[in-house]
Amino acid sequence: QVQLVESGGGLVQAGGSLRLSCAASRSIFSIFAMGWYRQAPGKQRELVAHITSGGSTNYADSVNGRFTISRDNAKNTLYLQMNSLKPEDTAVYYCKALGPMWDSWGQGTQVTVSS
Repeated sequence: QVQLVESGGGLVQAGGSLRLSCAASRSIFSIFAMGWYRQAPGKQRELVAHITSGGSTNYADSVNGRFTISRDNAKNTLYLQMNSLKPEDTAVYYCKALGPMWDSWGQGTQVTVSS
């Protein structure tokens, strides 16, 4: 498995941008897939964006065109660039790594978007 630590959350006004980072404790090159999830108060955790080891990406409809997921294998880090933020993007954002027989989650970082 791998330990994951998210950072970059905070308070931003609607229309603003944030970049989340997820630092892994070891090489992520061989990890099958990584993703960002979020959970708003009273709601289920949902997938925001996903990237495979080959670089293929997919996004939730609600963020498509506004968010970009990327991975820097040399830095063992996953990113989520979030632009044109909306109040409904407010949530705790979690990083996830998926291996062949395991998965690991970070502790989460709070993103709050004010109107």
